[in-house]
Amino acid sequence: MQLSPRKGRITFLSRQIVSECPGTLHHPFLYLRENLLNHVLSALPRGLGRDEWLHALPRALVAGFVKTDKEFQSRGETSGTTATFVIVDRWTVTVASVGDSRCVLDAQGGAISSLTVDHRLEENIEERERVTASGGEVGRLSIVGGAEIGPLRCWPGGLCLSRSIGDMDVGEFIVPIPYVKQVKLSKAGGRLIIASDGIWDALSSEMAAKSCRGLPAELAAMQVVKEALRTRGLKDDTTCIVVDIIPPDNELPPTPPPQKRNKLRDLLSFRKRSRDSASKLSKKLSAINIVEELFEEGSAMLAERLGNDDNLNTGQSTSGIFVCAVCQVDLAPSEGISVHAGSIFSTSSKPWQGPFLCSDCRDKKDAMEGKRPSGVKVS
Repeated sequence: MQLSPRKGRITFLSRQIVSECPGTLHHPFLYLRENLLNHVLSALPRGLGRDEWLHALPRALVAGFVKTDKEFQSRGETSGTTATFVIVDRWTVTVASVGDSRCVLDAQGGAISSLTVDHRLEENIEERERVTASGGEVGRLSIVGGAEIGPLRCWPGGLCLSRSIGDMDVGEFIVPIPYVKQVKLSKAGGRLIIASDGIWDALSSEMAAKSCRGLPAELAAMQVVKEALRTRGLKDDTTCIVVDIIPPDNELPPTPPPQKRNKLRDLLSFRKRSRDSASKLSKKLSAINIVEELFEEGSAMLAERLGNDDNLNTGQSTSGIFVCAVCQVDLAPSEGISVHAGSIFSTSSKPWQGPFLCSDCRDKKDAMEGKRPSGVKVS
């Protein structure tokens, strides 16, 4: 799809990990499609300006992902899904992801960068350490004779990812807390390639970007899939969305007509002007393809991701102070539990300081951090 920066757009890609009967909201990716956006928006304070909205978005994405996971698990389903959630607001792109779906930015001029981090246990040492510290076991599949095969997996459950939404039979140390990255593109725009792991098992980010350059977005997505199938065949979910962020036709002002100048004055100042022009041109060329990083955070600790209410400066009214930061239910003053209370951050944070959690969300936070066994039992 093509997208002018004057029009916002939200793109969502998820991949089902465990198959179920099609056509119902028992599918985790269908449940996400119907609920995740609303949960993210409900976590945003009302009445924000554009800059404030973008500043509050990373925290709202964390709350929305956790709430969606919590609600889906409460349905008793054992499926799970990865998720890559992309919000484009003019030149600002915000991406939240769990699992191994990936969003790649191909900026104008050829600079390729990843806006996501893969949460594969095989490749992510930090995530392996976090899972084992939280009570999970990481190892390969054992077969008859004691041989170990395949990628590293988390036990119980055998999932090879450390983050997902759903997967209640694996353990809550497989967390739904997303890696979030927010960047601002130059006015030259760029292309987003959002794809599931079947693409990235076959192609590197550079191969995917280069394979579809010069093609319109719809054909580009088809070309990426075609190239992945040609390289590796259909061995896993192979889905791709391409989004082009392009300048509006009237974004750049018309070039003014040249003005008549005194030839002698021009001749005397030629060298100075040449040096100045070269310097300005160099600065312009260097700025054309710069991607400014606004925010990046991948911690799996909910207290760290939700931060402190007094640091947000979002303009939220004081009447909303006793609202669960995750599920948004109203809390009586005596019911709210600070997200920092009893955490490893409590030495530097006030345990009575917001944001606050309801008791149910506090239990989930403790389970994700390995402070208690998962409350989910699967027969």
